[in-house]
Amino acid sequence: MFYREAGQFRTTYEADGQILPIRQDRIVLLATLAIAVVAVPFIASPYLLSAILIPFLIFSLAALGLNILTGYAGQLSLGTAAFMAVGAFASWNFVARIPGMPMLLAFVLGGLCAALVGIAFGLPSLRIRGFYLAAATLATQFFVIWCLTKISWLTNYSPSGVITAQRIEIMGYAFDTPQRKYVLVLLVVALLALLAKNLVRSNVGRSWMAVRDMDMAAEVIGIRPMRTKLLAFAVSSFYCGVAGALYAFAYLGTVEPEAYSLDLSFRILFMIIIGGVGSILGSFLGAAFIVLLPVFLNIAAHGLALPTSVASNLELMVFGALIIFFLIVEPHGLARLWQIGKEKLRLWPFPH
Repeated sequence: MFYREAGQFRTTYEADGQILPIRQDRIVLLATLAIAVVAVPFIASPYLLSAILIPFLIFSLAALGLNILTGYAGQLSLGTAAFMAVGAFASWNFVARIPGMPMLLAFVLGGLCAALVGIAFGLPSLRIRGFYLAAATLATQFFVIWCLTKISWLTNYSPSGVITAQRIEIMGYAFDTPQRKYVLVLLVVALLALLAKNLVRSNVGRSWMAVRDMDMAAEVIGIRPMRTKLLAFAVSSFYCGVAGALYAFAYLGTVEPEAYSLDLSFRILFMIIIGGVGSILGSFLGAAFIVLLPVFLNIAAHGLALPTSVASNLELMVFGALIIFFLIVEPHGLARLWQIGKEKLRLWPFPH
């Protein structure tokens, strides 16, 4: 009963076009953000912040970028980790090569470099689609990692290819503790998520969905597939590039090619499959599920005293089973289950 929007009237187009037109949704979102910004940094342990919350936010941003491309624009990609690597290495080089480079500007420029790479490797989407497009983006993964390994200038001629990320300092304020890094990542992710939410509701987002549903019909009504697809690759790669920079500077502390392997690309793809393809909320739900599941599985394996061989492969087996389950039972993932739950709350306690 508490979720019913009865009596909440919208009398203007601006009110009807709000991101969250229902008051309860706005209250829950603002309360969640307030708790995340004000309370969590003080009550959460450094381990919880560094090992769970920070990677959860970074993976949410990367999954959001992939969801823009795959969920809203319908272009399948397996090169997410490569775009993250471009953003990380570009940001590091901007800070290292240009004296006085602001850290936030370096993150933005790293995302723009990833966007340029995304446009270059998105050109095949104009001619191919489906499995063949996935194979083309998979080539991005191997090509980018090969470049980062072979071009020594990108890694500052490091023999191992591993370089230490610079300290995050913004306007003279150092983000060198788990609490400060968490707040920085949270604010960046919240800002970009709000931007993505507005973007998919705009003419650009509707063009993406039109091309996704039927590209020939979209072209007939005046949508230009070339510009629409390349813009989707650019925006998606920008988000992944910023996520890659945060992954290196706020989580790993190092910038290395091996951190952006093909396994990371598949892991982010699993996030949007489980969380919900074509959903902003699904990107966060999927990232939370993928980050927290190994923790619970390790606790369960330790409590049940499972053999080491079983415990080491338990995560992969559960991931595979869950992907099959969601593809068969609920293709729209956890976001759809959350939506169904809200619909039931609107009618409770009446039968439906």
